[in-house]
Amino acid sequence: MTNLQKWEILRSEMVLDHHWCKVRQDVIQLPNGKIIDDYFVNIKPEVAVILPITTNKEIIFVRQYRHAVGEFFTELPAGSFEPAVESPEVAARRELEEETGYTAQNITKIATLYDKPSKDTNKIHLFLAKDVMKVGEQKLDLTEEIEIILIPQTLVKEKILQGEICVAGTIAALCMGLALLE
Repeated sequence: MTNLQKWEILRSEMVLDHHWCKVRQDVIQLPNGKIIDDYFVNIKPEVAVILPITTNKEIIFVRQYRHAVGEFFTELPAGSFEPAVESPEVAARRELEEETGYTAQNITKIATLYDKPSKDTNKIHLFLAKDVMKVGEQKLDLTEEIEIILIPQTLVKEKILQGEICVAGTIAALCMGLALLE
């Protein structure tokens, strides 16, 4: 049995409450009695990541610019959602079709992970979609410019090891999803 204890929240205040960014400042008391008055928590929407595989065993990736770090990344289709509005599976299907123009008949839940639970509140929901089909064109948001890349399943591990694929949620979905297929 463990003796670990949760931290006690003495006071909590939303210090930034914008549609795109929410930050809460907590005053907490640690189990040892020490008080920390500036513990900041990022309130984030949940994320759905989908691993789409074609009948030719190619994985559909998207390549896009990520402004926070000023670089382009090769990632799996993904997007944020509010669980009160749509389910993780519906969000995964929506993001796949919007970002790539592909759809899937069968989607399997791989896992639900926490992104960075020390400072962020959100979960990442991972899905596997086999035998995806092209059904239309991309339906991108104003801030999205996305290149679609199909990579043979057999080359993905090499691209991860070379650092060409380096986004944590994408790597988690790939590792867990491809392990399920073995």
